[in-house]
Amino acid sequence: MTRPTPPAPSIDGAALLDEVEAFHRRFNVFPTEAAYVAVTLWDAHAHLIDAFDGTARLAFLSPEPGSGKSRALEIVETLTPRAATTVNASANALFRLVEADEGTPTLLFDEIDTVFGPKAGGNEDVRGFLNSGYRRGAKSLRCVGDGSSQNAEWFSSFCAVAMAGLGSLPDTILTRSVIIRMRKKAPNEKAEPYRRRVHEKEGHALRDRLAEWAAAIHDQVAQAWPEMPEGVSDRPADVWEPLLAVADAAGGHWPERARAACVTLIKAAQEGDEASLGVRLLTDLRDRVFCGTDRMPTAAILEVLLSLDDAPWADLSDDGHNAKPLTARALSKLLSQYVRPDNTPIRPRGIRVGSGTPKGYYAEDLSDAWTRYCPPPPGKSATAATPATPQVNGGGSVAETPSGSRHTHAETDTRPLRIAG
Repeated sequence: MTRPTPPAPSIDGAALLDEVEAFHRRFNVFPTEAAYVAVTLWDAHAHLIDAFDGTARLAFLSPEPGSGKSRALEIVETLTPRAATTVNASANALFRLVEADEGTPTLLFDEIDTVFGPKAGGNEDVRGFLNSGYRRGAKSLRCVGDGSSQNAEWFSSFCAVAMAGLGSLPDTILTRSVIIRMRKKAPNEKAEPYRRRVHEKEGHALRDRLAEWAAAIHDQVAQAWPEMPEGVSDRPADVWEPLLAVADAAGGHWPERARAACVTLIKAAQEGDEASLGVRLLTDLRDRVFCGTDRMPTAAILEVLLSLDDAPWADLSDDGHNAKPLTARALSKLLSQYVRPDNTPIRPRGIRVGSGTPKGYYAEDLSDAWTRYCPPPPGKSATAATPATPQVNGGGSVAETPSGSRHTHAETDTRPLRIAG
């Protein structure tokens, strides 16, 4: 009589993630504990990509070479399914890679700064691919065929993507990413040398166990709606949802560690964000120009903005060359992107100053944009409470502040494609 085969023992997800994290720690020196947690969860989530509505991009960025970015990507490659590493690719090639019969790839983009850096020319098609592909169902229309025989076909862009590069990335990609800001190892920080011929097999063994575990928890994760930490919503919640779902499925200490890492990395990303030029302008107008004044002539606004040593207004340029100071025309163009409370563009209006009516701006026109786009104002202080600029109130003349100061001291805060075996 044939005995029934006993069921295979269930996989301890928490212990498996511990092993994956330990594998990273052998070869990678990440800047924070939160980074180890996030990268480990990202590796696992790539095995469950078809269970989620979205996927987080993973971005290893640093200001200088030799900070371990490429090595981090190399370890990720050994642990993720159908990993495809490239340093350059056209959008059309990427679409066809995602649609290949082998299944959804894990796309690893090294030297991403050569794609989006200041000399790269934008690469809008690739940016569109990366932006759209973080959500399930994202498709782009392409012509397929030879010569005059062309047909329009839809191509998916949904896949897990990790990137490594110098500098930064377009904001539209950063907001879809878990950002790990790498740095050079300190003298007391050590990492084991990675030897692909030896260690890749160890990584692939972990990868295969992750795949087995992912198959076992797939249905559970597909139905999960993980609870977000307080204050995490909108795009950051979309980014972290799949990672928290993986942590909850693993259990043990992972749900708690995942949420702590979520808060830490989101906060770090927000603190590291450079506001758009428009938001920077609105914030400087609120906190360093108007400072409670209800109207201001354009000339007075420009005088104060151009005097701010820590602001970009004295040497604006689009390409890093031919810098010019902010002009009345440029000020109007920047502000016209935003609207007044009545939903009409912000425009300069006449302001009564003595016997003249120079053009200027009213705080009431800017108030809605200030509320919607600017960070919370700095705490009130003696200096911040005093209008900081030449000002106009109730039709009076332009004058300096009582202290004679025209600005406050308050601060606002090509290698070929490699397919892993």
